[in-house]
Amino acid sequence: MISPETIATIQADLSARGVKYCIGAYVDIHGVQKAKVVPLSHLEHMAHGSERYTGYALDGLGQAPNDDELTSVPDLSHIIQLPWEPKIAWMPADNEFQGKPYPLNTRVALKTMIAQANEMSFGFNLGVECEIFLLRQTEDGSLIVPHANDKLTKPCYDVQGFVDNFSWLDNMASAMDSLGWDLYSFDHEDANGQFEFDFAYADALTTCDRLTFFRFMAKHYAKEEGLIATMMPKPFADKTGNGAHFNMSLYDLATGANLFECAPGDDPRGLGLTETGYHFIGGILKHGRALCAALAPTVNSYKRLVRRGAMSYYSWAPVFNSYGSNNRTNSLRVPAGGGRCESRNADGSVNPYLAAALVLAAGLEGVREKIDPGTPNEDNLYAMSEAERRDRGIDFLPQTLQEAVAAFAADPLVEKALGAELRDEFIRIKTEEWEAYHLSVSRWETERYASMF
Repeated sequence: MISPETIATIQADLSARGVKYCIGAYVDIHGVQKAKVVPLSHLEHMAHGSERYTGYALDGLGQAPNDDELTSVPDLSHIIQLPWEPKIAWMPADNEFQGKPYPLNTRVALKTMIAQANEMSFGFNLGVECEIFLLRQTEDGSLIVPHANDKLTKPCYDVQGFVDNFSWLDNMASAMDSLGWDLYSFDHEDANGQFEFDFAYADALTTCDRLTFFRFMAKHYAKEEGLIATMMPKPFADKTGNGAHFNMSLYDLATGANLFECAPGDDPRGLGLTETGYHFIGGILKHGRALCAALAPTVNSYKRLVRRGAMSYYSWAPVFNSYGSNNRTNSLRVPAGGGRCESRNADGSVNPYLAAALVLAAGLEGVREKIDPGTPNEDNLYAMSEAERRDRGIDFLPQTLQEAVAAFAADPLVEKALGAELRDEFIRIKTEEWEAYHLSVSRWETERYASMF
C-alpha cells in the first residue's frame, strides 16, 4: 500500500506539470483499455480502490450480474503524462475484488508469473517490435493506403513512403523520446502503408504497459491526420501482416546479468545462447501450439500465419513450431549475436500481459526440466517438403483460431499458469469469436456462390 505522503508527493509533481485528471487504465481479456477518470485531487482515493466497476459489462472478467463490483488500483510507478494532452496522466491499473488482486485480470496474471520467476532468482526482460498500418477508411468501411505512390511490390525500407508519412511518424517518435522509451529505429515496413517502431526492451511489465499505451497513442496521432492506425494482424490478403515479435531473456535478479548471453564460440550450437536460454526455448516449443492462441488471439491472426497465401512472395510469418538462428522461417529464432530469443507468432492483436504470462510459464518449465529444443533449423522451412517436415518432427502451428483454442484448452500448463477461471474465460470468449465468424456470410462467399448455383 502506497503511503499518503508518497501519493501527496506524486500529486504535487503532477500538478506542477499541469496535470488535472488521472486515468487508471486496466485491460479486458482482449487487451483493450477500460477506465474511469478522476480529478488529480482524488488520486489518493483511486489509489485505494475508490473506482468500482461492474465486471459483467466487460469481456473476460468472469462476473455475473449478481456479483460484487471490481475495483481498479493504478500503478503509480508507471505514470505517463499524455504527450498530446498534458492535463491527463495515464497509469496502468490492476483489478481487485474485495480487497485482493483479481486473478482474471491479465496484468495481475503476469505479475503472478513474474513473482514465480523471482522465486527462482530470475527477472524477465521483454522487447516488442511494433508493426502498424497507417491507413484511410472509406465511407463504406474499406481500408486503403492513403498515399497513391506507396504502391511498390516490395516497399520495405522505402524512403519516399517514409517521408510521405513524416508528420505522423515524427509525432510518434517525438512522443516516445519524450517518454524515455529509447526509440532506436523506425522504418517503412514490408507492406504498403505499414511501419515499424523499435524501442528499448525493459522488464516485461513495463514493456506490456508501453505496448498498451503505444496503440492508444498511435491511434490518436493518426486521427489528427484524418487517418487510422491499426495493429490488426492482416488488414490486406495480398500484403504482409502486423507482427508484434516478443524478444525475451531472463536476467539474474541479484546482478542484472543476462542469463541467455554467451559468446557464440562458447555455445556448441553456435548461436550465442546459454543452456538456460536453450531450455527456455525448449519449454516454449513444448507448449508452442497452445501458446499460439494467446500470441495470435483473433480470427484474423491466422490469415497472417501462412507461408504465402494471396501474396506474390513469402509472408515472413511463422507457420511451424520450430526454432533456429537468424532465420525468419522459424516461429522462434535467436537473432544475430544471441543473448535472447524471439517469438514471431505474436501479432498486433496480442494482449501482451496474457501472452507474456504464458510464454514465461512455458520458458520457466523448460528451465526447471532442462528441456532440450534440439538442433536449430537453418534452412528455408517454407520450401521444406512434407516428408522432410515429418522426418524432422516439426509440427505446424494452428491454422485457425478454433484449432489454436483447442490446443490451448488441452494443455495443462495453461491452467497451471493462469488458473482455471481465466483459462475458461479465454476459451469461452474466443470460442464465441470463432463461432460468430464462422456463422457470418462474407462478400467472398456471395461473389463466388450467388451466381454459381
